[in-house]
Amino acid sequence: MRTAIYARCSTDLQDPTLQTSELTEYARPRGFALVGTFVDIASGSRDDRPELQKILTLAKQRKIDAVLVWKLDRLGRSLKHLVNVIDELESVGVKFISLRDNLDFTTPAGRLLFGVIASMAQFERDLIRERVTAGMANAKRKGVRLGRKPVAFDIAELRRLRAAGLSFETISRQTGVSVGTTYRALSAAGKI
Repeated sequence: MRTAIYARCSTDLQDPTLQTSELTEYARPRGFALVGTFVDIASGSRDDRPELQKILTLAKQRKIDAVLVWKLDRLGRSLKHLVNVIDELESVGVKFISLRDNLDFTTPAGRLLFGVIASMAQFERDLIRERVTAGMANAKRKGVRLGRKPVAFDIAELRRLRAAGLSFETISRQTGVSVGTTYRALSAAGKI
């Protein structure tokens, strides 16, 4: 099985050797052909992980069969991100193994556990959505105006330009009011 090892350290003061040496020791006796060891130095919350992107590219190109990590938290910055990365790997037939968590998603039990993890990620997304909706409703009750600020424009000027036969695009360019706002304002005024 062509395998990529992925390790991540939060700062450049940490040494990834602990992770990479254990992963190499795990892979060799199992006959995994190591394609490469990829190490990112990035906080768990950061999106920019060039080495992880290289692994995902190799997976899409069908140049690896498995990804081996030391722990789940080394791969995903959040539960949602973790599930998305594993799902992306699974969609191209690449297996995922987390050594310290004893998770091997190549087995039936591992796939069941992935289903549970994916359900938890969906639950987390639903809770966030629910909190955002409740927060917006509370803000509305308090009189907070949500959304963009209203655009100030001179309806008389818009009417005059439209009566002169100008297109909505031309009116928009001349007044700085978007085409959609111009159309809605003139439509509401019955001047289309």
